[in-house]
Amino acid sequence: MGYENIKFPEGTRFLVTGAAGFIGSNLVEAILKMGYKARGLDNYSTGRKSNVEEFINHPNYEFIEGDIRDFETCLKACDDIDYVLHQAALGSVPRSMREPLIYEDNNIKGTSNMMEAARLKGVKRFVYASSSSVYGDSSTLPKVEGDEGNVLSPYALTKRVNEQYGKLYTDIYGLECIGLRYFNVFGRRQDPDSQYAAVIPKFIKSLKAGEQVEIYGDGEQSRDFTYIENVIEANLKSCLAPKEACGQGYNIAFGEKFTVNEMYSLMCQQLKVNLKPKYVEPRAGDIKHSLADISKAKALLSYNPNWSFKDGFIEAINWYKENL
Repeated sequence: MGYENIKFPEGTRFLVTGAAGFIGSNLVEAILKMGYKARGLDNYSTGRKSNVEEFINHPNYEFIEGDIRDFETCLKACDDIDYVLHQAALGSVPRSMREPLIYEDNNIKGTSNMMEAARLKGVKRFVYASSSSVYGDSSTLPKVEGDEGNVLSPYALTKRVNEQYGKLYTDIYGLECIGLRYFNVFGRRQDPDSQYAAVIPKFIKSLKAGEQVEIYGDGEQSRDFTYIENVIEANLKSCLAPKEACGQGYNIAFGEKFTVNEMYSLMCQQLKVNLKPKYVEPRAGDIKHSLADISKAKALLSYNPNWSFKDGFIEAINWYKENL
């Protein structure tokens, strides 16, 4: 882990939105292991009940089945909460290209609902999921906060708007907000069955079944694949970062890039399979290369990721071997 030495006052209460999702359920698990109280909020639109079943009877856990688009639900969820870790959102660039309005509704309206509810309920800090997609068509590598291009999808636009709201709520209303620009997060509990599944669990499931995988484009697009443990560390450290860190977005990654072809080759090696992929047309809205400069998060959030891609990748594959 990278967060075992992080300490909060006894009885600290966290709200995790999107608690039945991949990142949300891992955050809940970490908070409970550390001995603090966690409240989960999810409407199961993309989250899975199986992700939270093991916590349901935990004495420090409570769960609200509800929707961030409903303001009364947001108010109820924020009642008597110290820190909000807001992960609830619709992901998937391709889906957003087809259904932009539901992204507006969920990711912008839902997030502003949560910020307003947190403000009214006196939450100490609001940490929310942003995305590396906010860099859009910027060709600069590595990606540095403050050097963003034009966004390439409705999904990316919703995340950029979230960051604007986060700055406004910090500056105008005094709700301390921190945005975390996740770079291609992967790890245990990531759903391989969704129509818009992330590439790593989707590929693992196909290869385990002996099926050929499809790689978009030539496979030479690169990503800063980020293991879930690093993301948990970033969320918890953001709660305790100095006040001057608020109202901004931060790159959350490991700071190294691998091509999809390299990732696929390593996966085949770990799973002991030898299947050639099928290359298909590139996807609209996808970014060609992604690599994060994480110096700002290191300086202001004390973020210090311990898990390289290869270390996390082996852990993730072992989890999927047992759970798929």
